Amino acid sequence: MLEVRPTDRAVVHHIIAYLREPGSNYFKDQKPGVFFIAPPPKVDEKTDTSALPSDFLVGYAPGQPAEILQPGEGKLIKAGSDFVFEVHYTPNGKPTTDQTKLGLVFTKTPPKERVLTLSASNGTFKIPPGDPDYKVDATFEVRKDVKLVGLHPHMHSRGKAFEFRLVFPDGKKETILSVPVYNWHWQLWYNLVEPIDLPQGTKIECTAHFDNSPNNPENPDPRKSVIWGQQSWDEMMVGFFNLKFDATMSAKELSAPEGAIHVH
Repeated sequence: MLEVRPTDRAVVHHIIAYLREPGSNYFKDQKPGVFFIAPPPKVDEKTDTSALPSDFLVGYAPGQPAEILQPGEGKLIKAGSDFVFEVHYTPNGKPTTDQTKLGLVFTKTPPKERVLTLSASNGTFKIPPGDPDYKVDATFEVRKDVKLVGLHPHMHSRGKAFEFRLVFPDGKKETILSVPVYNWHWQLWYNLVEPIDLPQGTKIECTAHFDNSPNNPENPDPRKSVIWGQQSWDEMMVGFFNLKFDATMSAKELSAPEGAIHVH
């Protein structure tokens, strides 16, 4: 079981707990226990900065419960790893304090299956001013036989709708999650009652729709073009998902060398 959460939810947009394994280049110059501000991504719509920078352990957003895996499953935390907390604060004008907390329950026996959180994302979009239904696509192709066990769409205030589809190697296509009215104030994980087998070569397709029009009451400014960014007034397009596979398999074997395949 895993959970990361704030103590003052009023000022925390999201938290992601990443793993920095020994020898990783992920923020390699940052010392453990010292706060720092990550450098902003370059403003260039041709450069995609949406990919997960390191192993995603567990996240928090409003509405997101603790992650409870099934018996025999586990997430891998290698000895000597650092936890890197990405905390997105949105001040509300009042002084406050907040303490990020991470809770872990370790399995008592070696798990037979490893669970890994990956994503199909697209960070190269540019939503035109006033557009009421801007479409963004992303695709992730699995390179080994795995099982799909959970889904989580993530967008910001202009998020309108989100859909997950599977395209199997034989050409069969199946819609597995449709969120026609997305609510960024209450972001759910969707855990499957029964895992879905994904043969090697299966593609996980994601389609997001954004409302950048004046008719969207959540829209900070419909007069502006919107690109990928960390702040609430920016946007994100991420289709997170949990895959599980034989615990002896290397996670690097799962995805294409170039990672997610983006369709624009």
